[in-house]
Amino acid sequence: MSESTPAEEARGTDSATRGGRPARPRAGRTGHTVRTGRTDRVALSSLVAAHAISQTGNVVTAFAVPFYVLGLGGSGAEVGLAAAFATAPVIIGGPLGGVVVDRVGHRRAAIVADLVSGASVLAMPVLALTVGLPFWALLALVFAGGLLDSPGQTARRVMLPALTERAGVRIERSVGLLDGSERFAKLIGASIAGLLVAAVGPVASLFVNAATFAVSAALTGALVPVSGPARTGSPNPRDDHPTDATDATEPTRASYRSDLVEGARFVVRDPLMRLIVALVLTTNLLDAARGSTLLPLYANDRLGGAAALGLLVATMGGCALAGNVAFGFVAHRVPRRLTFVACFTLAGGPSSLAFALGAPLPVLVAATALSGLAAGALNPILGTVQLERTPEHLRGRVFGLVTAGAWAGIPAGALLGGVAADTIGLTVAFGIVAVVYTTVTLAPLTGGHWRLMERRGPTGGRPPAPSL
Repeated sequence: MSESTPAEEARGTDSATRGGRPARPRAGRTGHTVRTGRTDRVALSSLVAAHAISQTGNVVTAFAVPFYVLGLGGSGAEVGLAAAFATAPVIIGGPLGGVVVDRVGHRRAAIVADLVSGASVLAMPVLALTVGLPFWALLALVFAGGLLDSPGQTARRVMLPALTERAGVRIERSVGLLDGSERFAKLIGASIAGLLVAAVGPVASLFVNAATFAVSAALTGALVPVSGPARTGSPNPRDDHPTDATDATEPTRASYRSDLVEGARFVVRDPLMRLIVALVLTTNLLDAARGSTLLPLYANDRLGGAAALGLLVATMGGCALAGNVAFGFVAHRVPRRLTFVACFTLAGGPSSLAFALGAPLPVLVAATALSGLAAGALNPILGTVQLERTPEHLRGRVFGLVTAGAWAGIPAGALLGGVAADTIGLTVAFGIVAVVYTTVTLAPLTGGHWRLMERRGPTGGRPPAPSL
């Protein structure tokens, strides 16, 4: 029995053949022909590639900044403070940036975010090599560089469903591709950053970081098409609008505050969204303590420096990418909640325990590989659930708010990790992370609203969203 292609499944009868001949491309409401085929796949691939390149720059920063602080004679607490300043902007840029993304246009927001982040990062080595870069100035630039990072990521995620439908790809697969691009960025970025920091120092490596943001912006501008108008809060936005700007004939928009409140009301009233934010907030706090502070300090103190850290982060990213790709083939067949719990527990507990026990580097690499393989399934599950439950016109605001909520603990986690390293020591700190991480990631097994993660109906249809 023949099966329809993913493209035909996505487009329904409009893509059916008539009389043995492919149907002609249909026209949108504005008269513009809906593009199909290779061009759509190139657009989707370009979006994923731009996301990967931008994330690669973030990985380089995550390496360069702590080793720059340590090179200045900084303490563990100062390393944690720098990491906190790098992540705190997400709490601001998430909710406010989501509203801006919905208004100014997703493609434009992604490009501007990359350009501003690149300029902020470029200022770090320029100042360090000329008039000097004191610690307070580093904190200010790290904060500025991260302020538009979340809006840029949100904009790319909001563009994903339309490009996915046009390219004829399952939404689980495309969400997995976007997450896989982040994993790939960690693999490549960690390898490059570890070698760069070890060879030329943290300051010079930041030039590479600035270049990645410029390339990402150029790729988005050249190959990712405008997918719709700037969102106005209308429940039926005209996605085939030919421009990325506001139509002068549209009704007057609500205030920024009203848009933000509308998105916040949805997140608060959706029981599953509340649980997801609470869980990921806690695990992100622990991940920040471990990855942003404890791991660089551990590598510097016991593993010989940036090269070992690069090996560990690259292993995590590479195995997470492999897990992501493998999960993409079975994502629509496995039970979401049980898979989510099993993978989430393995993603944090074993590797943290290995560091707590002072295991040799080969064992640390093996434990990190296991965590990476398990982590590959997490974001595709979460991303698909959010897309299914969120109305299209609210996605920018909701995704920004969810990101801000999930990241709210990261600055505190990074800072607490540094304080813990200076007070109770690296071994005890890693042990606490292992125990707490394992405990909280078992929470979805309790049932209740966590059961809403599963698909509704035999076709996995979208569950009803809470009313506004």
